[in-house]
Amino acid sequence: MIKIEILSYLSNNIVESLKFQNIEHFLENLEEIRLRSNKNIILKLSNQELIIDYKVTIKDLLETLEKVTENSIYTYESQISNGFITLHGGHRVGIVGNAVLKDDNVINISYISGMNFRIARQIKGCGNFLLKDLYSNNEFQNTLIVGIPGSGKTTLLKDLIRQISNGNQYGKGLNVGVVDERNEIAAMYKGIAQIDLGLRTDVISNIPKSLGIKMLIRSMAPQVIAVDEIGGKKDAENIFYAMCSGSKGIFTAHGNSINDIKANPELRELIDSKVIERIAILDKNTKEKISNLYILDKEKKEYKKCILL
Repeated sequence: MIKIEILSYLSNNIVESLKFQNIEHFLENLEEIRLRSNKNIILKLSNQELIIDYKVTIKDLLETLEKVTENSIYTYESQISNGFITLHGGHRVGIVGNAVLKDDNVINISYISGMNFRIARQIKGCGNFLLKDLYSNNEFQNTLIVGIPGSGKTTLLKDLIRQISNGNQYGKGLNVGVVDERNEIAAMYKGIAQIDLGLRTDVISNIPKSLGIKMLIRSMAPQVIAVDEIGGKKDAENIFYAMCSGSKGIFTAHGNSINDIKANPELRELIDSKVIERIAILDKNTKEKISNLYILDKEKKEYKKCILL
């Protein structure tokens, strides 16, 4: 499937060079295809990197861009100005080049110099080992998932959203509202989510978290709010707003330990106020595994550290 979906977007010369290198049997482990003007193609696999003996030309980049935008660059202008385009299947193409600015906002990218195809994968069930610890008396608890870039935060979040939405052995299905600021969770393509986020999930994408949270609460009455990569200005304020509106929440944030979280004033406010009831730290050495789990003792108002084996 990946072979058909991804190769069909690349220039004819790039496709031929990849076929000549006999890379078909690597495609199932493919994570990224990096194309840089006048430089070799680089394929990032799950456990290695392949440098292909073909240097990408400007013509290759333009032909690839035409295929990605279905020969209608104007239609995708807003996505291009955000630096990426979402493809069918949830795959994403990052784009760099000369940024065209207006009032300090990027309105387009000209003279494309590089593209990065990021392969979308959904690992259903990867959150099974953690799921039971996110419930108390069949009620979902406010959860923060912490990990360094590339540790699998978003992959884990997707599966937990799906299971919270559908319902599981620890709790009934809940209405989940996803604020997908960079379209990385649901990978919406022409109004259709390319990632299965469950039966009761509503998604608002390409919108700042502060606006998205309020819009979802007012319009869809979610029982759980899900947001990827919090930590920016006013994030705590908007999360407090959601909690005061009766919603629970599941969030991710960059970090390697609970001390990293406390070093961020926005996130520290959430920890100190004890709004967050579960803090799961992703293992930096193993994707989609938890090294430490902190559970809030509501009577003592302190976090207890649990080691997951």
